[in-house]
Amino acid sequence: MKQHGWKLTLLLTLLLVGGGLGFLYGTGFFHAARSLEGMRDYIQAFAPFSHLIYFVVQLSSVILAPIPSNITALAGGVLFGVWVSFTLTAAAVISGSVLVFTLARVLGRSFADRLVSRRVSERYLEIIRRKRDVFLALVFLFPFFPDDLICILAGLTDIPLRRFLVLVALTRPWGLLVACALGGSAIYIPLWGMLLIGLAGVSLFLVTLKYGDKWEAVLLERFKQ
Repeated sequence: MKQHGWKLTLLLTLLLVGGGLGFLYGTGFFHAARSLEGMRDYIQAFAPFSHLIYFVVQLSSVILAPIPSNITALAGGVLFGVWVSFTLTAAAVISGSVLVFTLARVLGRSFADRLVSRRVSERYLEIIRRKRDVFLALVFLFPFFPDDLICILAGLTDIPLRRFLVLVALTRPWGLLVACALGGSAIYIPLWGMLLIGLAGVSLFLVTLKYGDKWEAVLLERFKQ
C-alpha cells in the first residue's frame, strides 16, 4: 500500500512538472522571460485571468527552477501594483516551497536528484543539516543562493515541516517585496546601491554562518537565566 502511494505521488509530481513545462513552453513563457517588457506582455495577454496566470507562473518559479522569479515579480508590480503583486507572489512562493519540501520528504533522495544537481547537493546538504535554521534563514533572506533548490534539500533533513514553514514565511517574502516595489515604482535603488546591498549581504551571510551557532547559544543561555 505504501509503495502504491509512493508511485501515485511520483506520477502526480511528474504530471505536474511536465504539464507546467508544457504550458509555459507552449505559451511562450521562456521567450518572454528574457526581459521585463516581455514578462509584462505575457501576463497581460491572459486578461481577464492575468492574476491567476501570474500566481501559476510564480508557483512554477519554485517547482520548475530556475525561472527568474525576480523578473516576474517586477512585472507583477508593473501590472498589478505593489501590494497585489506581493500578495500573489508571497502566497505562490510559500506554497511552492512547502510543496517541494514535502515531496522531497515523502519521495526521498530519488526525487531530489531529479531536480537538484549532485554538485549543489554536495555543497549545501551537509550545511543545512549542521546549521539548520540559521543557514536557511540567511539563504532565504539574500538573493545570492539557489533558495528554491535548497527548499528541496531541506526536505531530506529532519527539520519539522512546521518549523520550515515558519522560516519560509518570515524570510522569503522580503526580497519579493523589494522586487514588487521596484516594479510598482514605489522605490528606486540605483546600481551602486544594489552593489552595496549585495556586498553587505554577502559579508553578513559569511559572518553569521561562522559565528551563528555561538550567538545562538549565548542568546539561549541568557533566556534561560
